[in-house]
Amino acid sequence: MPRLPGARLAAAALLAATALSSSDASAPSNANRASPTTAPLAQSATKQGPTLTPQASGTTARLIGVHAVNQNVAWVSGAGGTFAVTTDGGATWHPGVVPGAEALEFRDVQGVSAAEAYLLSIGTGSDSRIYHTTDGGASWDLQFQNEDPDAFYDCFAFWTPNRGFAYSDGVDGRFPVIRTTDGETWQDIGDNLPAAQEGEFAFASSGTCTAAQGGKRGWIGTGGLGDARVFATTDGGDTWTAYSTPIVQGAPEGASGIFTIDFRDPHRGILAGGDLVREAEVLPNVARTDDGGATWELATPFPFGTVFGLSYVNKSGLPAVFAVARGGVAWSPDEGDTWNELPDFLDFWAVSFANKHAGWMVGGGGRIVKISF
Repeated sequence: MPRLPGARLAAAALLAATALSSSDASAPSNANRASPTTAPLAQSATKQGPTLTPQASGTTARLIGVHAVNQNVAWVSGAGGTFAVTTDGGATWHPGVVPGAEALEFRDVQGVSAAEAYLLSIGTGSDSRIYHTTDGGASWDLQFQNEDPDAFYDCFAFWTPNRGFAYSDGVDGRFPVIRTTDGETWQDIGDNLPAAQEGEFAFASSGTCTAAQGGKRGWIGTGGLGDARVFATTDGGDTWTAYSTPIVQGAPEGASGIFTIDFRDPHRGILAGGDLVREAEVLPNVARTDDGGATWELATPFPFGTVFGLSYVNKSGLPAVFAVARGGVAWSPDEGDTWNELPDFLDFWAVSFANKHAGWMVGGGGRIVKISF
């Protein structure tokens, strides 16, 4: 955790409170709460919109991270050291707990195949870790364990199965970002990034505060007490440039800014976030770019307040976006100009698409919902 007199602590406490309430039996009763062992029938959002099908995850743990690898394979991760994988499009899920990680929260997951995946756990000091499996989760190798008591790793992103980077909040004005080029070892590249502002950090709400595209382009979205900025690289992390954004930011509680970011090609991307203190308020919290993140323009605010995660529906250049929040989920056919609301789906944290026919969103109580357009 960075040396901030309360900013990161406040945001972490708010997210923790959000996490606790998401698994509370007293949560709103009109939420679509698929049982982890029995899944309701599919629901069609609109005639042209998605079909949402709750699936049986086999766990009641809060799920916070998801990565759709292809139409058949997806990985999810969450509280209590939990992960799960499907190899048949979600018809069956195989959950597990990483040995020795029972007290950790896996807030990001990167699937490579049915056999291979990475998990990132959040927290101060040694709680921030990266695990790797090559046997479908039967065993896990601990690749990285943070040794800096002030660092806090939030998210990671990968260009290839062996090349990726992980973001940590700033420590003494420096972001101790790490990178792997062999899928086994991780090196600190923090000196490659611009200095961290006082009170600047990211939000570990869905594992999507980072994004990677192509072979070398990557982005990081931040917030906190200062400006909500995007850090961009075009050379695989050798150099980074910071750019300003117009979304809600700089709230005195240090709980506003960018929560999630995604790109559909090297130039066009979208980000969203909000303010945890005013989580349900509709604020200027969505922006998009067409120049690789150098400049951003506001889009229509998300109708359910603070966005925890979003994903393009199809990375082949189409502008459709799906976004999730605790207060509801919605999709946009036009990159945030308009939003089609799905208010019955509450307490979802993350979403990922392999293609328009194979997307998944995850949330409290072990809930997984497949999304097909």
